[in-house]
Amino acid sequence: MKCRHCQAELRLPFLDLGHAPPSNAYLDAAALRAPEVWFPLRLLACESCWLVQTEDHAGREALFTDDYAYFSSYSVSWLEHSRRYVEAMIGRFGLDGNSMVCEVAANDGYLLQYVQQAGVPCYGVEPTASTASAARDKGIDIVQRFFGVDLARELAASGRGADLIAANNVLAHVPDINDFVSGFAALLKPQGVATFEFPHLLRMVQESQFDTAYHEHYSYLSLTAVAHVFRANGLEVFDVEALPTHGGSLRVYAQRRDTGARERQHAVRDVLQQERAAGMETAAFYQGFQAQAERVKNGLLSFLLDMRREGRRVAAYGAAAKGNTLLNFAGIRPDLLPYVVDRNPAKQGRFLPGSHIPIVGEERLSADRPEYIVVLPWNLRSEVHAQLEYARRGWGARLATAVPELRVDPEHEG
Repeated sequence: MKCRHCQAELRLPFLDLGHAPPSNAYLDAAALRAPEVWFPLRLLACESCWLVQTEDHAGREALFTDDYAYFSSYSVSWLEHSRRYVEAMIGRFGLDGNSMVCEVAANDGYLLQYVQQAGVPCYGVEPTASTASAARDKGIDIVQRFFGVDLARELAASGRGADLIAANNVLAHVPDINDFVSGFAALLKPQGVATFEFPHLLRMVQESQFDTAYHEHYSYLSLTAVAHVFRANGLEVFDVEALPTHGGSLRVYAQRRDTGARERQHAVRDVLQQERAAGMETAAFYQGFQAQAERVKNGLLSFLLDMRREGRRVAAYGAAAKGNTLLNFAGIRPDLLPYVVDRNPAKQGRFLPGSHIPIVGEERLSADRPEYIVVLPWNLRSEVHAQLEYARRGWGARLATAVPELRVDPEHEG
C-alpha cells in the first residue's frame, strides 16, 4: 500500500486490531440473522510525510450511509464547545451579516445553529441523509454531498465562497485527503480562514487511546503531517491551539498559500518542536503502540471476567464508535456486558456492530440498578459522571473506564 498523501511505500506498522466491522454500522434485529461484514483494521505510518493511516478496505459510501447514527447534538459538552468556537471566530475574524461561513461535515447542525443565531450567513456540507435532515429541521441550508475540490469549485462559482470554513473531526474521515484539502483552498475567499479540529496523534500514543482507531478514521494526525498535506494542496498553517476535546485535539488555522496574509504564530513552531522532541519523525515513536493496546484490552477483559465470576451486575454507557473498537478487539459479548445505554434515540433498539450488545434507553439503568457501569466514551467522562449522579447516589453504582488504563471509581459516599 502507498501513502494516501505522498504515495511513498508504507512499511512501518503502527497498530493491528485484527478484523472488525465498521464502528458506526449499528444493527437492527433483522440484521442479526444475516452475515456481517468485517474488515481488517490495521494502521501504518508513512516514513516520508509521517501520516498514519488505515489500510484501504472500505469506501466512504459503505461507512457514511444514509442512516448514519452519530448525531453531535447529544453531547452537552460538545454543544458548549461549539458555541464558544462560534463566539471566538466571530470576534477574531470580524464576521458579520456580510460574511459567509461554511461547515464541512455539518452533521445535525450542532455548530451552524450558533452561527445562524449570531446573524452570520452560513451553510453546511453533509453527505449523510439522517444528519442532514436533522440540520434542515433547524433551518440550516445543507448541501448533501461529499466534499472535495469539484464541489468546492461549484460552490465558489455560484457565489458561495467562504470567509470561514469549519471542519471539526472530519479531516481524519476522508480517504482522499489531497482532494479534500484542495477543496478548502478552492472554496476560501482570498483572505478567508479554515479551521480544522482533530484528535492529536501525540496524545493518542502517550495515553494509549488505541480505541480511536476505526475504519471511518482513515488518517491519524500530527501537526507535522498536516503541515505537509496542507502545503502540497494550497493551504498554509498560521496558528494552532491545543484542545481538551476527544482526549486531546488540535485546532489548526489555515489560509490560502497564494493570497493569505496572516503571520505565522509562535504556537505553530512550538507544537512542531514538541512533536519533534517526542520523536514523531522517527520510526521508534510508532513502535510499541501495539503492546499498549493489548494491555488496555487485557485490563478490561480481566475486570469483566472477575465481575462475572463474583456475580456482579455490570452495564455499559455510551454506544460510541471508540467503544466498539475496544469491545471487538477484546472479544467482549453480551455474556460479559448485557447491554449499553445511550441517550440517542437513533441508536436505541439497535445493536452494537460485532459484539451485538443491545442498545437501550436510560430507564433500563434505574430498573436494573447495575453495580458497575463501564463508560465507553472515556473522553466524556466528566459529562457522563454528572449524567449518572442519580445512579451513583441512588444505589451506589461505580463507574469504570478502560483507557488509558482500567480505572474504577471508589464507592460513592453520602
